[in-house]
Amino acid sequence: MQLAELPAGERILAPVRPATIAASFAAALALAFLPWRNVLLVPDFVALALAFWCVHEPRRVGLATAWALGVVVDVGNGVLLGQHALAYALLAFGAIQLSRRILWFGLWGQALHVAVLLVLAQAVALAVRIAAGADFPGWTILVGPIIGAALWPALGALRLIPPRRASEPEAPRAL
Repeated sequence: MQLAELPAGERILAPVRPATIAASFAAALALAFLPWRNVLLVPDFVALALAFWCVHEPRRVGLATAWALGVVVDVGNGVLLGQHALAYALLAFGAIQLSRRILWFGLWGQALHVAVLLVLAQAVALAVRIAAGADFPGWTILVGPIIGAALWPALGALRLIPPRRASEPEAPRAL
């Protein structure tokens, strides 16, 4: 039986290569550092990629990765050092804790869970900025995380693109 003939539920995904995870974070960082016109309406691509890998690969991507990415984002954007690091670490913790629950749902159910995680991460970063003396930017700050959660099904579909192992029966072996 060929791989294309197998129903979707019987296909086995190949393990994710660390290079794929690193490339996705590099792409997310590149998108995060683009000069957007209205930053409040742009999803946090690094947080989205981090949530994705913490849900799908919690043993490979964790709090240390989240903290390091947060520091890179803080330095790259020239903002208060540690605000994204703290927000991403809490996001990673929540995503890892809820990863088994999130994966029980379909892509849109997963997107709702991720929307809550992204909004909470945004709220933590906002609380740090306000504590440092910044003004409240308005409720449009919630648009970015909602758009990011709407992109979750597309990320789920991209996850299925890498090669899959065929689940062909093995030849009988002598015991």
